[in-house]
Amino acid sequence: MHDRLAPLYPAHLASVQHHAEQALARGGFDHLLIAAGMPGVKFLDDNHYPYAVSPPFKHWLPLTNAPGSWIAYTPGRKPKLIFLQPRDYWHVVPDAPAGYWVDGFDIVVVRTAEDAVAELPQGRCASIGEANAAVAGITFNNPPAVLDYLHYHRAYKTPYELELMRAASRIGTRAHRAAEQAFRAGASELGIHQAYLAAAGQIDAELPYSSIVALNEHGAVLHYMDFTRQPPARARSLLIDAGASASGYASDITRTHAAADAGEFQALIDAMDANQQSQAAMVRSGRPYAELHLHAHRQLAALLKDHGFIRMEAESALESGVTRAFFPHGLGHSIGLQVHDVGGFAKNDRGDTVQRPDGHPYLRMTRTLEPGMVVTIEPGLYFIEMLLAELRDKPVAKDIDWNKVEAFKQYGGIRIEDDVVCTDGEPENLTRDAWRAGIGNGE
Repeated sequence: MHDRLAPLYPAHLASVQHHAEQALARGGFDHLLIAAGMPGVKFLDDNHYPYAVSPPFKHWLPLTNAPGSWIAYTPGRKPKLIFLQPRDYWHVVPDAPAGYWVDGFDIVVVRTAEDAVAELPQGRCASIGEANAAVAGITFNNPPAVLDYLHYHRAYKTPYELELMRAASRIGTRAHRAAEQAFRAGASELGIHQAYLAAAGQIDAELPYSSIVALNEHGAVLHYMDFTRQPPARARSLLIDAGASASGYASDITRTHAAADAGEFQALIDAMDANQQSQAAMVRSGRPYAELHLHAHRQLAALLKDHGFIRMEAESALESGVTRAFFPHGLGHSIGLQVHDVGGFAKNDRGDTVQRPDGHPYLRMTRTLEPGMVVTIEPGLYFIEMLLAELRDKPVAKDIDWNKVEAFKQYGGIRIEDDVVCTDGEPENLTRDAWRAGIGNGE
Protein backbone atom coordinates (compact mmCIF):
# COMPACT_ATOMS: atom_id res chain seq x y z
CA MET A 1 0.00 0.00 0.00
CA HIS A 2 2.74 2.45 0.97
CA ASP A 3 4.46 1.72 -2.35
CA ARG A 4 1.39 3.10 -4.14
CA LEU A 5 1.02 6.08 -1.83
CA ALA A 6 4.63 7.28 -1.73
CA PRO A 7 4.82 8.51 -5.35
CA LEU A 8 1.39 10.20 -5.06
CA TYR A 9 1.95 12.07 -1.82
CA PRO A 10 4.28 14.92 -2.99
CA ALA A 11 1.70 16.15 -5.51
CA HIS A 12 -1.03 15.92 -2.86
CA LEU A 13 1.01 17.98 -0.40
CA ALA A 14 1.77 20.54 -3.10
CA SER A 15 -1.96 20.85 -3.80
CA VAL A 16 -2.75 21.33 -0.09
CA GLN A 17 -0.02 23.98 0.20
CA HIS A 18 -1.32 25.82 -2.87
CA HIS A 19 -4.84 25.97 -1.47
CA ALA A 20 -3.48 27.11 1.89
CA GLU A 21 -1.62 29.96 0.20
CA GLN A 22 -4.73 31.06 -1.67
CA ALA A 23 -6.86 30.84 1.48
CA LEU A 24 -4.38 32.92 3.49
CA ALA A 25 -4.28 35.56 0.79
CA ARG A 26 -8.08 35.59 0.69
CA GLY A 27 -8.27 36.17 4.46
CA GLY A 28 -5.31 38.55 4.77
CA PHE A 29 -3.12 36.26 6.90
CA ASP A 30 0.58 35.40 6.82
CA HIS A 31 0.56 32.03 8.57
CA LEU A 32 -1.72 29.01 8.89
CA LEU A 33 -1.87 27.10 12.19
CA ILE A 34 -3.80 23.86 12.41
CA ALA A 35 -4.28 22.02 15.71
CA ALA A 36 -4.53 18.24 15.69
CA GLY A 37 -6.92 18.50 18.62
CA MET A 38 -7.21 16.89 22.03
CA PRO A 39 -9.58 14.27 23.43
CA GLY A 40 -12.55 15.77 25.24
CA VAL A 41 -13.04 15.18 28.96
CA LYS A 42 -16.30 13.59 30.06
CA PHE A 43 -18.55 15.76 32.19
CA LEU A 44 -17.73 15.60 35.91
CA ASP A 45 -15.17 12.91 35.20
CA ASP A 46 -11.44 12.50 34.68
CA ASN A 47 -11.80 10.13 31.72
CA HIS A 48 -11.70 11.20 28.08
CA TYR A 49 -13.81 10.54 25.03
CA PRO A 50 -11.97 8.69 22.24
CA TYR A 51 -9.58 10.97 20.40
CA ALA A 52 -10.37 11.98 16.83
CA VAL A 53 -7.81 14.01 14.91
CA SER A 54 -8.94 17.27 13.33
CA PRO A 55 -9.92 16.84 9.65
CA PRO A 56 -7.95 19.93 8.48
CA PHE A 57 -4.87 18.47 10.18
CA LYS A 58 -5.08 15.01 8.59
CA HIS A 59 -5.64 16.61 5.19
CA TRP A 60 -1.93 17.46 5.22
CA LEU A 61 -0.51 14.14 6.35
CA PRO A 62 -1.60 10.59 7.27
CA LEU A 63 -1.18 11.09 11.00
CA THR A 64 -4.28 10.17 12.97
CA ASN A 65 -2.78 9.78 16.46
CA ALA A 66 -1.24 13.14 17.25
CA PRO A 67 -3.06 14.82 20.17
CA GLY A 68 -1.61 18.20 21.03
CA SER A 69 0.35 18.45 17.78
CA TRP A 70 0.30 21.28 15.24
CA ILE A 71 0.94 22.08 11.61
CA ALA A 72 2.31 25.53 10.86
CA TYR A 73 2.57 26.80 7.32
CA THR A 74 4.04 30.02 5.99
CA PRO A 75 3.88 30.49 2.20
CA GLY A 76 7.29 30.08 0.64
CA ARG A 77 8.53 27.85 3.47
CA LYS A 78 8.43 24.12 4.11
CA PRO A 79 5.44 23.18 6.28
CA LYS A 80 6.32 22.50 9.88
CA LEU A 81 4.98 19.69 12.05
CA ILE A 82 5.23 20.31 15.78
CA PHE A 83 4.72 16.82 17.16
CA LEU A 84 3.83 16.42 20.82
CA GLN A 85 5.42 13.32 22.34
CA PRO A 86 4.94 13.80 26.07
CA ARG A 87 6.77 12.04 28.86
CA ASP A 88 3.96 9.83 30.11
CA TYR A 89 3.87 6.49 31.87
CA TRP A 90 0.07 6.42 32.19
CA HIS A 91 -0.64 6.15 28.48
CA VAL A 92 0.96 4.88 25.28
CA VAL A 93 2.96 7.76 23.82
CA PRO A 94 2.46 8.29 20.06
CA ASP A 95 5.28 6.96 17.92
CA ALA A 96 7.63 9.51 16.41
CA PRO A 97 6.69 10.48 12.83
CA ALA A 98 7.97 8.07 10.18
CA GLY A 99 7.08 6.97 6.69
CA TYR A 100 6.82 8.10 3.11
CA TRP A 101 5.49 11.56 3.99
CA VAL A 102 8.02 12.88 6.53
CA ASP A 103 10.35 14.46 3.96
CA GLY A 104 7.60 16.96 3.18
CA PHE A 105 7.88 18.57 6.63
CA ASP A 106 10.27 20.18 9.02
CA ILE A 107 9.52 18.08 12.10
CA VAL A 108 10.08 19.25 15.64
CA VAL A 109 9.35 16.85 18.51
CA VAL A 110 8.29 18.56 21.75
CA ARG A 111 7.40 17.28 25.22
CA THR A 112 4.87 19.86 26.45
CA ALA A 113 2.14 22.09 25.09
CA GLU A 114 4.19 25.09 26.10
CA ASP A 115 7.10 23.82 24.01
CA ALA A 116 4.71 23.43 21.07
CA VAL A 117 3.51 27.02 21.34
CA ALA A 118 7.10 28.26 21.34
CA GLU A 119 7.56 26.66 17.90
CA LEU A 120 4.56 28.39 16.30
CA PRO A 121 4.98 31.55 14.21
CA GLN A 122 3.79 34.91 15.49
CA GLY A 123 1.92 37.61 13.63
CA ARG A 124 -1.18 37.48 11.46
CA CYS A 125 -2.18 33.83 11.89
CA ALA A 126 -5.24 31.96 10.69
CA SER A 127 -5.59 29.43 13.49
CA ILE A 128 -7.90 26.45 12.96
CA GLY A 129 -9.02 24.24 15.81
CA GLU A 130 -11.71 23.46 18.35
CA ALA A 131 -11.90 25.04 21.79
CA ASN A 132 -10.58 22.09 23.81
CA ALA A 133 -7.28 22.19 21.86
CA ALA A 134 -6.57 25.76 22.94
CA VAL A 135 -3.31 26.44 24.76
CA ALA A 136 -1.88 29.53 26.40
CA GLY A 137 -0.92 32.09 23.81
CA ILE A 138 -3.11 30.71 20.98
CA THR A 139 -6.64 31.82 20.21
CA PHE A 140 -8.50 29.99 17.47
CA ASN A 141 -10.11 32.41 15.05
CA ASN A 142 -11.26 29.86 12.44
CA PRO A 143 -11.64 32.68 9.89
CA PRO A 144 -14.66 32.12 7.61
CA ALA A 145 -12.88 33.43 4.49
CA VAL A 146 -10.13 30.85 4.97
CA LEU A 147 -12.43 27.97 5.86
CA ASP A 148 -14.88 28.70 3.04
CA TYR A 149 -12.01 28.48 0.56
CA LEU A 150 -10.46 25.35 2.06
CA HIS A 151 -13.76 23.51 2.47
CA TYR A 152 -14.80 24.21 -1.10
CA HIS A 153 -11.58 22.84 -2.55
CA ARG A 154 -11.46 19.82 -0.24
CA ALA A 155 -14.25 18.35 -2.37
CA TYR A 156 -11.75 17.71 -5.18
CA LYS A 157 -9.78 14.64 -4.19
CA THR A 158 -6.19 14.19 -5.32
CA PRO A 159 -4.99 10.84 -6.73
CA TYR A 160 -3.37 10.23 -3.33
CA GLU A 161 -6.66 10.73 -1.52
CA LEU A 162 -8.53 8.50 -3.96
CA GLU A 163 -6.03 5.72 -3.34
CA LEU A 164 -6.70 5.93 0.40
CA MET A 165 -10.45 5.93 -0.21
CA ARG A 166 -10.09 2.80 -2.34
CA ALA A 167 -8.28 1.21 0.59
CA ALA A 168 -11.07 2.24 2.98
CA SER A 169 -13.59 0.70 0.58
CA ARG A 170 -11.69 -2.59 0.49
CA ILE A 171 -11.69 -2.77 4.28
CA GLY A 172 -15.36 -1.86 4.48
CA THR A 173 -16.57 -4.35 1.89
CA ARG A 174 -14.57 -7.15 3.53
CA ALA A 175 -16.25 -6.35 6.83
CA HIS A 176 -19.70 -6.16 5.23
CA ARG A 177 -19.31 -9.68 3.87
CA ALA A 178 -18.44 -10.91 7.35
CA ALA A 179 -21.50 -9.13 8.77
CA GLU A 180 -23.79 -10.80 6.26
CA GLN A 181 -22.33 -14.19 7.16
CA ALA A 182 -22.99 -13.51 10.84
CA PHE A 183 -26.58 -12.50 10.03
CA ARG A 184 -27.19 -15.72 8.11
CA ALA A 185 -25.68 -17.69 10.99
CA GLY A 186 -28.28 -16.24 13.37
CA ALA A 187 -26.19 -13.68 15.27
CA SER A 188 -27.62 -10.81 17.29
CA GLU A 189 -27.11 -7.18 16.27
CA LEU A 190 -24.19 -6.98 18.68
CA GLY A 191 -22.77 -10.22 17.29
CA ILE A 192 -23.04 -8.92 13.73
CA HIS A 193 -21.31 -5.70 14.77
CA GLN A 194 -18.51 -7.65 16.44
CA ALA A 195 -18.05 -9.75 13.29
CA TYR A 196 -17.83 -6.51 11.31
CA LEU A 197 -15.16 -5.05 13.59
CA ALA A 198 -13.11 -8.24 13.55
CA ALA A 199 -13.12 -8.39 9.74
CA ALA A 200 -12.30 -4.69 9.42
CA GLY A 201 -9.50 -4.97 11.98
CA GLN A 202 -10.70 -1.70 13.54
CA ILE A 203 -12.27 -0.75 16.85
CA ASP A 204 -15.34 1.44 17.15
CA ALA A 205 -13.31 4.58 17.77
CA GLU A 206 -11.39 4.05 14.52
CA LEU A 207 -14.49 3.81 12.33
CA PRO A 208 -15.53 7.01 10.54
CA TYR A 209 -19.00 6.88 12.14
CA SER A 210 -21.08 4.78 14.50
CA SER A 211 -22.31 1.67 12.72
CA ILE A 212 -25.99 0.98 12.11
CA VAL A 213 -26.82 -2.72 12.50
CA ALA A 214 -30.58 -3.16 12.31
CA LEU A 215 -32.53 -6.42 12.27
CA ASN A 216 -36.17 -6.60 11.19
CA GLU A 217 -38.27 -3.55 12.21
CA HIS A 218 -35.18 -1.73 13.47
CA GLY A 219 -34.31 -1.01 9.82
CA ALA A 220 -37.05 1.64 9.87
CA VAL A 221 -35.00 3.75 12.30
CA LEU A 222 -32.72 5.78 10.05
CA HIS A 223 -29.91 6.17 12.59
CA TYR A 224 -30.46 3.02 14.62
CA MET A 225 -27.42 2.67 16.90
CA ASP A 226 -28.64 0.28 19.58
CA PHE A 227 -27.28 -3.24 19.52
CA THR A 228 -29.61 -5.94 20.79
CA ARG A 229 -27.75 -8.63 22.69
CA GLN A 230 -30.09 -11.46 21.79
CA PRO A 231 -31.11 -12.44 18.26
CA PRO A 232 -34.81 -12.16 17.43
CA ALA A 233 -36.92 -15.27 17.31
CA ARG A 234 -36.89 -14.88 13.53
CA ALA A 235 -34.39 -12.71 11.68
CA ARG A 236 -36.20 -11.56 8.54
CA SER A 237 -33.88 -8.77 7.39
CA LEU A 238 -30.63 -6.93 8.11
CA LEU A 239 -29.86 -3.32 7.24
CA ILE A 240 -26.20 -2.51 7.96
CA ASP A 241 -24.70 0.93 7.37
CA ALA A 242 -21.03 0.81 8.33
CA GLY A 243 -17.77 2.20 7.05
CA ALA A 244 -14.04 1.93 7.60
CA SER A 245 -11.02 4.22 7.73
CA ALA A 246 -7.69 4.31 5.92
CA SER A 247 -5.21 6.92 7.21
CA GLY A 248 -8.11 9.19 8.13
CA TYR A 249 -10.19 8.73 4.96
CA ALA A 250 -13.66 7.21 5.15
CA SER A 251 -15.77 4.69 3.35
CA ASP A 252 -19.55 4.66 3.87
CA ILE A 253 -21.35 1.51 2.76
CA THR A 254 -24.87 0.24 3.31
CA ARG A 255 -26.38 -3.10 2.37
CA THR A 256 -29.74 -4.70 3.08
CA HIS A 257 -30.15 -8.47 3.26
CA ALA A 258 -33.24 -10.66 3.34
CA ALA A 259 -33.62 -14.00 5.06
CA ALA A 260 -33.68 -17.00 2.73
CA ASP A 261 -37.46 -17.34 3.09
CA ALA A 262 -38.26 -13.65 2.54
CA GLY A 263 -38.61 -13.88 -1.22
CA GLU A 264 -40.94 -10.93 -1.76
CA PHE A 265 -38.72 -8.64 0.32
CA GLN A 266 -35.68 -9.91 -1.60
CA ALA A 267 -37.41 -8.94 -4.84
CA LEU A 268 -37.86 -5.45 -3.42
CA ILE A 269 -34.17 -5.30 -2.48
CA ASP A 270 -33.22 -6.38 -6.00
CA ALA A 271 -35.37 -3.63 -7.51
CA MET A 272 -33.84 -1.03 -5.17
CA ASP A 273 -30.36 -2.27 -6.02
CA ALA A 274 -31.03 -1.84 -9.74
CA ASN A 275 -32.27 1.70 -9.11
CA GLN A 276 -29.24 2.48 -6.96
CA GLN A 277 -26.80 1.34 -9.63
CA SER A 278 -28.54 3.42 -12.26
CA GLN A 279 -28.32 6.45 -9.95
CA ALA A 280 -24.63 5.82 -9.31
CA ALA A 281 -24.07 5.76 -13.06
CA MET A 282 -25.47 9.32 -13.18
CA VAL A 283 -22.57 10.74 -11.15
CA ARG A 284 -21.31 12.79 -14.07
CA SER A 285 -19.49 16.09 -14.37
CA GLY A 286 -21.81 19.07 -14.77
CA ARG A 287 -24.86 17.42 -13.20
CA PRO A 288 -26.35 19.10 -10.12
CA TYR A 289 -26.51 16.57 -7.31
CA ALA A 290 -30.04 17.70 -6.41
CA GLU A 291 -31.19 16.43 -9.83
CA LEU A 292 -29.97 12.95 -8.91
CA HIS A 293 -31.91 13.16 -5.66
CA LEU A 294 -35.17 14.07 -7.41
CA HIS A 295 -34.58 11.38 -10.03
CA ALA A 296 -34.20 8.84 -7.22
CA HIS A 297 -37.63 9.87 -5.93
CA ARG A 298 -39.18 9.37 -9.37
CA GLN A 299 -37.58 5.94 -9.61
CA LEU A 300 -38.90 5.08 -6.17
CA ALA A 301 -42.40 6.16 -7.19
CA ALA A 302 -42.27 3.83 -10.19
CA LEU A 303 -40.99 1.00 -8.00
CA LEU A 304 -43.76 1.52 -5.45
CA LYS A 305 -46.33 1.36 -8.23
CA ASP A 306 -44.76 -1.67 -9.92
CA HIS A 307 -44.76 -3.58 -6.62
CA GLY A 308 -48.33 -2.68 -5.75
CA PHE A 309 -47.80 -0.22 -2.90
CA ILE A 310 -49.37 2.78 -4.66
CA ARG A 311 -51.86 3.46 -7.46
CA MET A 312 -50.69 6.77 -8.89
CA GLU A 313 -48.22 8.10 -11.42
CA ALA A 314 -44.64 8.83 -10.42
CA GLU A 315 -44.91 12.61 -10.71
CA SER A 316 -48.05 12.67 -8.59
CA ALA A 317 -46.36 10.55 -5.93
CA LEU A 318 -43.43 12.98 -5.89
CA GLU A 319 -45.49 16.18 -5.83
CA SER A 320 -47.91 14.94 -3.17
CA GLY A 321 -45.12 13.91 -0.80
CA VAL A 322 -45.85 10.19 -0.97
CA THR A 323 -42.28 9.27 -1.89
CA ARG A 324 -40.90 11.42 0.94
CA ALA A 325 -42.88 9.32 3.43
CA PHE A 326 -41.07 6.21 2.19
CA PHE A 327 -37.73 7.94 1.51
CA PRO A 328 -37.33 10.85 3.95
CA HIS A 329 -33.56 11.43 3.80
CA GLY A 330 -31.26 12.73 1.09
CA LEU A 331 -29.73 10.64 -1.66
CA GLY A 332 -26.26 11.09 -0.24
CA HIS A 333 -23.44 13.44 0.59
CA SER A 334 -19.84 14.32 -0.05
CA ILE A 335 -17.31 11.98 1.60
CA GLY A 336 -13.58 12.04 2.25
CA LEU A 337 -11.79 13.10 5.43
CA GLN A 338 -15.23 13.06 7.09
CA VAL A 339 -18.09 10.75 6.33
CA HIS A 340 -20.33 13.79 5.81
CA ASP A 341 -17.61 15.89 4.27
CA VAL A 342 -17.59 19.67 4.13
CA GLY A 343 -18.50 21.81 1.14
CA GLY A 344 -21.59 19.90 0.06
CA PHE A 345 -23.71 23.04 -0.34
CA ALA A 346 -20.98 25.32 -1.69
CA LYS A 347 -21.71 27.37 -4.79
CA ASN A 348 -18.20 28.84 -4.81
CA ASP A 349 -15.18 29.26 -2.53
CA ARG A 350 -16.47 32.52 -1.05
CA GLY A 351 -19.19 31.07 1.16
CA ASP A 352 -22.21 31.24 -1.17
CA THR A 353 -24.44 28.17 -1.09
CA VAL A 354 -26.91 26.25 -3.25
CA GLN A 355 -30.26 25.74 -1.56
CA ARG A 356 -32.00 22.40 -1.23
CA PRO A 357 -35.06 21.69 -3.39
CA ASP A 358 -38.33 22.65 -1.72
CA GLY A 359 -39.66 19.86 0.45
CA HIS A 360 -36.34 18.05 0.80
CA PRO A 361 -34.81 19.48 3.99
CA TYR A 362 -32.47 16.57 4.72
CA LEU A 363 -30.49 16.50 1.48
CA ARG A 364 -26.80 16.92 2.44
CA MET A 365 -25.46 17.76 -1.04
CA THR A 366 -26.61 20.34 -3.58
CA ARG A 367 -23.37 21.05 -5.39
CA THR A 368 -22.83 20.53 -9.11
CA LEU A 369 -20.65 17.48 -9.67
CA GLU A 370 -17.14 17.89 -11.05
CA PRO A 371 -14.20 15.54 -11.62
CA GLY A 372 -12.47 14.53 -8.41
CA MET A 373 -15.55 14.76 -6.21
CA VAL A 374 -16.60 11.67 -4.26
CA VAL A 375 -20.21 11.29 -3.19
CA THR A 376 -22.39 8.61 -1.71
CA ILE A 377 -25.47 7.30 -3.49
CA GLU A 378 -27.86 5.81 -0.91
CA PRO A 379 -31.53 5.65 -1.89
CA GLY A 380 -33.89 4.20 0.68
CA LEU A 381 -37.33 2.65 1.06
CA TYR A 382 -38.65 2.46 4.62
CA PHE A 383 -41.82 1.59 6.46
CA ILE A 384 -41.71 4.20 9.26
CA GLU A 385 -44.91 4.22 11.28
CA MET A 386 -44.72 7.92 12.22
CA LEU A 387 -44.48 9.00 8.58
CA LEU A 388 -47.03 6.45 7.41
CA ALA A 389 -49.49 7.72 10.02
CA GLU A 390 -49.15 11.23 8.60
CA LEU A 391 -49.71 9.85 5.10
CA ARG A 392 -52.90 8.08 6.19
CA ASP A 393 -54.44 11.47 7.00
CA LYS A 394 -53.87 12.88 3.51
CA PRO A 395 -56.22 12.60 0.49
CA VAL A 396 -53.63 10.44 -1.32
CA ALA A 397 -54.15 7.71 1.28
CA LYS A 398 -56.86 6.25 -0.96
CA ASP A 399 -54.20 5.47 -3.58
CA ILE A 400 -52.08 3.37 -1.22
CA ASP A 401 -52.45 -0.35 -0.54
CA TRP A 402 -52.24 -0.21 3.24
CA ASN A 403 -52.50 -3.96 3.67
CA LYS A 404 -49.35 -4.39 1.61
CA VAL A 405 -47.59 -1.62 3.52
CA GLU A 406 -48.48 -3.29 6.82
CA ALA A 407 -47.14 -6.62 5.59
CA PHE A 408 -43.72 -5.08 4.87
CA LYS A 409 -43.34 -3.17 8.14
CA GLN A 410 -41.83 -6.30 9.70
CA TYR A 411 -38.75 -5.83 7.46
CA GLY A 412 -38.09 -2.24 8.52
CA GLY A 413 -36.65 -0.87 5.31
CA ILE A 414 -34.04 -0.95 2.59
CA ARG A 415 -30.97 1.21 2.04
CA ILE A 416 -28.16 0.51 -0.42
CA GLU A 417 -25.14 2.81 -0.50
CA ASP A 418 -21.99 3.10 -2.59
CA ASP A 419 -19.16 5.64 -2.66
CA VAL A 420 -18.75 7.00 -6.19
CA VAL A 421 -16.06 9.17 -7.81
CA CYS A 422 -17.00 11.74 -10.44
CA THR A 423 -14.48 11.65 -13.31
CA ASP A 424 -14.15 13.15 -16.78
CA GLY A 425 -16.09 10.17 -18.10
CA GLU A 426 -17.60 7.07 -16.51
CA PRO A 427 -17.90 7.29 -12.72
CA GLU A 428 -15.71 5.09 -10.54
CA ASN A 429 -17.75 3.12 -8.03
CA LEU A 430 -15.32 2.55 -5.18
CA THR A 431 -17.68 0.23 -3.32
CA ARG A 432 -18.66 -2.08 -6.17
CA ASP A 433 -15.06 -2.24 -7.44
CA ALA A 434 -13.80 -3.21 -3.98
CA TRP A 435 -16.56 -5.79 -3.60
CA ARG A 436 -15.69 -7.45 -6.90
CA ALA A 437 -11.96 -7.37 -6.15
CA GLY A 438 -12.49 -8.93 -2.74
CA ILE A 439 -14.56 -11.76 -4.13
CA GLY A 440 -11.89 -12.34 -6.77
CA ASN A 441 -9.30 -12.63 -4.01
CA GLY A 442 -11.39 -15.18 -2.17
CA GLU A 443 -12.17 -12.86 0.73
